[in-house]
Amino acid sequence: MTDDQLNEDFDVEEASVHTEEPPQYGVGPFSIREVVLVGVWLVAFIVSFFSIDEGRFNSVWTWHIFWILSIGVPTAAVFLIVLRRLSPEGIRRVGSLGIDQFASVAFSVASIVWLQLVWETVAFAIENGVWARTWVIWVELVLMLIGVVLTVFGPLIPSIEQDFRGRPEVPAHRNARPIRPVSPRPAAAPRASETDGFAAYAPPADQPAYGADVPRGDEARDDAPVTAATTAFEPVQTRDTFEPVESPTTTAEPASEPAARHQAFWALVPEERDVVDEIGIPVFRIGPTAWALVIEDRGEAFVVRHEDGRIGYLHDVSGVTRG
Repeated sequence: MTDDQLNEDFDVEEASVHTEEPPQYGVGPFSIREVVLVGVWLVAFIVSFFSIDEGRFNSVWTWHIFWILSIGVPTAAVFLIVLRRLSPEGIRRVGSLGIDQFASVAFSVASIVWLQLVWETVAFAIENGVWARTWVIWVELVLMLIGVVLTVFGPLIPSIEQDFRGRPEVPAHRNARPIRPVSPRPAAAPRASETDGFAAYAPPADQPAYGADVPRGDEARDDAPVTAATTAFEPVQTRDTFEPVESPTTTAEPASEPAARHQAFWALVPEERDVVDEIGIPVFRIGPTAWALVIEDRGEAFVVRHEDGRIGYLHDVSGVTRG
């Protein structure tokens, strides 16, 4: 099968996923929400070059590192949103956050920063009767709040919520998955007292006390009791024979199910299937003509390693033949 046929099959499968949702129209490759968000950021970016202080020029770009949270982080978020449309295989997340999640955090933080400036300016004006800052802080606060509405509350607004509907389901990033339960530490063993420690060195009841008569020679070999340690690790010696005692054997326990899932095996699928990455983008394909190496069985998905070292997830595990 050629690459063109593989791409056509993938397009058909991708189209079948979105058949239930109506088509989404926008401006070029961008949705309506993304176009409005870029416009809001562009106005905020231009306004940020004006002075925020009365009587002297002092913009966010000349006020130490104030520009990072006030306009720098929202600028990075909008850049990633644009890059996502123009280059789908580019940056797809920031840490464990998706692009839309990062944009929500960016505009929320910027809104709090500008709200702090407005709060301080109003409090200073009430106390001293002097308005110390310009209109820039008000415009920036309003624009950042609009950005919060378009990112944080976007899925709830009927006119733009279609931008979040019909998205394919993909495995969550490791840092975004449910947390593991925390087990309590085992209680520490109680410390023995000095009396117990001294008693631990006392001779057993079947051993002769210090100063008592100790049998010697053959008498000692005949009368000495055979202890558990002697039976397990030492041969039993009698007067005329020397007979070794078999040491106990350890029976291996059967491997548990979680351990078996981490054992690699070969798998053969009945038809051509996609092996995707963490967010659902196909990495390579496997078919019925060659065995594929599965390095981990996660129940609903297999972790498959390609012969060139690439690793992906096979979510359709029905009808797979294990080798």
